[in-house]
Amino acid sequence: MIELTIDKKKVRVEKGTTILKAARQAGIEIPTLCHYELCDMGIENKPGGCRICVVEVEGRRNLAPSCITEAQDGMVIHTHSIRVLNARTTVLKLIISDHPFDCLVCPKSGHCELQDLAVQFGIRSQPYVGEQSKYRNDTSPSIIRDVDKCIMCRRCEMMCNEVQTVGALSAVNRGFMSVVAPAFEMNLEDSPCTYCGQCVSVCPTGALTEKDHTNEIIRALSDPSKTVIVQTAPAVRAALGEEFGMPAGTLVTGKMVSALRELGFDYVFDTDFSADLTIMEEGTELLQRVSGFLKGDTNVRLPILTSCCPGWVNFFEHNYPDLLDVPSTAKSPQQMFGAIAKTYFAEKIGVKRKDMIVVSVMPCLGKKYECQRDEFKVDGNPDVDYSISTRELAAFIKQANIDFLNLPDGDFDDPLGESTGAAVIFGNTGGVIEAACRTAYELYTGKKLEKVDFHELRGMEGIRSATVDFNGVELNIGIAHGLGNARKLLDEVKEGKSKFHAIEVMACPGGCIGGGGQPFNHGDSEILEKRAAALYMADHEMPIRKSHENPSIIKLYEEFLGEPGSELAHKLLHTEYFPKSNEVTIHLQG
Repeated sequence: MIELTIDKKKVRVEKGTTILKAARQAGIEIPTLCHYELCDMGIENKPGGCRICVVEVEGRRNLAPSCITEAQDGMVIHTHSIRVLNARTTVLKLIISDHPFDCLVCPKSGHCELQDLAVQFGIRSQPYVGEQSKYRNDTSPSIIRDVDKCIMCRRCEMMCNEVQTVGALSAVNRGFMSVVAPAFEMNLEDSPCTYCGQCVSVCPTGALTEKDHTNEIIRALSDPSKTVIVQTAPAVRAALGEEFGMPAGTLVTGKMVSALRELGFDYVFDTDFSADLTIMEEGTELLQRVSGFLKGDTNVRLPILTSCCPGWVNFFEHNYPDLLDVPSTAKSPQQMFGAIAKTYFAEKIGVKRKDMIVVSVMPCLGKKYECQRDEFKVDGNPDVDYSISTRELAAFIKQANIDFLNLPDGDFDDPLGESTGAAVIFGNTGGVIEAACRTAYELYTGKKLEKVDFHELRGMEGIRSATVDFNGVELNIGIAHGLGNARKLLDEVKEGKSKFHAIEVMACPGGCIGGGGQPFNHGDSEILEKRAAALYMADHEMPIRKSHENPSIIKLYEEFLGEPGSELAHKLLHTEYFPKSNEVTIHLQG
């Protein structure tokens, strides 16, 4: 341990601690832009480039960037001296001098850390006027890059390369033209980007934002010829309240349903319904593969990989094209819902497919990309027309001047609104495989599962493993959240070293609760834990907690699909995967 003085406070910290961490440990806040920390992962972005965090160290001639300067025994530090304040203000003005002045229309306005600092430092004019960087905008199916607003903090680069190991973003060019972009400044759509949206979640400005579909939905809602229905993902209900000042982990399911009705949707359904449906199809596939393996079938591909997460699907299509027969062929709950809504439900209410608009509210930006994939369209008409994030829904509710906090609790419509506790935990890492185990156990053994909660499958460790006893048959299960962790498990599969029969992967830290479309959590793992606890509580309070016991799912198979894995079920609820190249072709002239 060492002792130093920060703003006249004696502080004891471990040797090797940065000045920034030492100050925060003492309750002294130092402003930052480029610094970003994921405490639970031990990953820290500290390039020291923005210089907003400089402090004055007695005996040192120049100011020290606190995020990369190691605290020393006996140091005397001033974090808010006049010299420091002057330097920070000057640096901030220089950053702003190369930044667009369009805060009125910027989608990040009100959530922009650069804007917050300008307010904090009282910057109301711009004394430095000169040339500004100009770049083209890059619009992908999920993410918009407005690079004029990039401040080179490189948080997105850290998230994309160190956490997700996707490698879609890096610093290119030099000097005034330097920018964070895909290699050779190609479009994001042509890069290895998985659309997980984690870069958006850490960007401090409007340089990276989601592609907003709210206006398209408003047009659909105002068209009397269209029947507009909406589905809501399980993780949304545990985070939406944060946008209205409610504590993290507050379940707002009923208020969310009422708000969606106020917005004018004809039917309000629950993606949890199709999560239960996913378990029926994916669980059946799991049992078929495991049974074949136990009987000695050498052609069976194990481990089976979950396929609910579009960011994860995009990741293995890019990086593991030789393993495309390993994941489950089951579509995600979002896409299963769309397929059932535009067939089974459309027939029930007498609406033509082309006259039905299906909207999803998701914690994920990858869902925007997923619903546009060609294999999820019938004659060009998508199963899911538009996907909006939790943040977009919150903004939509505020735009409609709905008093969210005082709304009564509403109920989902039937039949696509009935679900079980197994479905609601889909939003947590480990939740999909736990839901599958609840159903697979009873279908495999023919016995009632007494212990519904599989605590061994829960937790926040990046990679977890557990053995589940299926009445004498032991299933080895692997779980990973975050694509960097998924890569480690997939490398083992590729090398033939995997011990697992089934692996669940979610692209985002914590699973869907930490999705790229959720309210910004600024790397606070406690917020994710509270969201996760809320979903487990919702599961515990549900009257039915196993997917195969959902009455609406049972009726769906009786009236329409036949049985899990039937020909019609495969046509509507299963998909295939396509290899994607990470190679870049460069054309040289002259």
